[in-house]
Formats: sequence, C-alpha cells, structure tokens
Amino acid sequence: MNQQTGSRQDRVGRISFPAPETMTVAQREVYDQIVAGPRRTLVGPLRAALHNPVLADRWQRLGQVLRFETSLPARLSELAILVTARRWNSDLEWAIHLGDAERAGLDRAICDAIGACGLPDFGTDVEARDVYEFASELVQRGDVGEETYTAVCSRWCEVGVVELTAVIGYYSMVALTLNVHRVPLPEGVRDRLQHDDGALATLPSTKGGR
Repeated sequence: MNQQTGSRQDRVGRISFPAPETMTVAQREVYDQIVAGPRRTLVGPLRAALHNPVLADRWQRLGQVLRFETSLPARLSELAILVTARRWNSDLEWAIHLGDAERAGLDRAICDAIGACGLPDFGTDVEARDVYEFASELVQRGDVGEETYTAVCSRWCEVGVVELTAVIGYYSMVALTLNVHRVPLPEGVRDRLQHDDGALATLPSTKGGR
C-alpha cells in the first residue's frame, strides 16, 4: 500500500519549492499572478513548476482556461479530474478536487465510488455517466471508443469534446508532477487514496466491460 504517509517527504516534498521571500523577480511575478487569480493560493504542481518561471506562467494560464473557462459544467469537469486523479493515484489532486467537486454540485456518492475504484450509480444523471466513461477510457486506454466519443460530442459539440480531452490531459500532467516531486498535501488535508505502490488504479466501465 501507499508508504508515503508520515514520511519526511510526505511533509516537505522530494525537491525544494521556491518561497515568496526568496523568489527571483520572474518567479515572484508569476506567483503574484497565481494568488491574485481564481486559485487564490499556491498548493499544487506550480510550486514545482516555479523553478522555471516561464514554464510556470504558461502552465498557470492553460490551467486557468481548463479549470475555469470551458463550456463544460463545473461539476462534470471536476468529475473528469477525479477520474484522472484516481487513475494516477494522485493524493493531492484528489484531495483538492474532491472539495471542488462537492462545491460544484457533484454527488458525494459518485466521488466515493470513484475513490474506491467502484462503478458509481449515476441514476438518471446521463451527463455524468458519459463524462465518467470518456475520462476512464481515455486515462486507461489512451483513446476512447466511437460510441463514447459521440455521446460527449453530441451533447457539448466539438468544442466540448476538445475541452474535455484537454482537461484530462492537463490533469494527467498535474498528477504526474505531484507524484514524482512528492508535492505535499496542504496542512490539515487528510483525504488519501488507497493504492499499491507502482500499480495504477483500474476503473470499471459503465458498459459492463465492453
């Protein structure tokens, strides 16, 4: 199982993170943009990305578009992000977006099922079912089936399916960055995913294994 709990790396990370009082001018400029924007704080992968302020600047601009400025309903974007976090076993991505998903109106039972690698009961929420299937296929196969693609495209048009694909790809990059640098959970955050070290999570299909 996950052996990171309680370790020093669990508290401080695998690498150093630039602190505001010691940042270069370029780093501080990006940092100020981040905390003045809708994120309002710096707790995720941008802490590591700030080692290259140009990378961090492009990263935070792309992230702001994909997190706050797409045509997809916020609860469904958060659903796709939770599926991505679960697949890559990213505790920090999961912890942050579990709260965001609930605030956006996603049923907590759906979140809990994804966290346990079970099949959520979507009931009559067909939109959520379609986004879950799209996200779970993409992160596990690197592609989605024609039926799955068409379901999303017919509902949110071509722009929606482009945005959803980009959200999942972006948050895969986020998850891998958080994992490899051991970016620690914020103080007081306790939500963790159960997983075996080195094994990716497997998420069931809504299509009964098709």
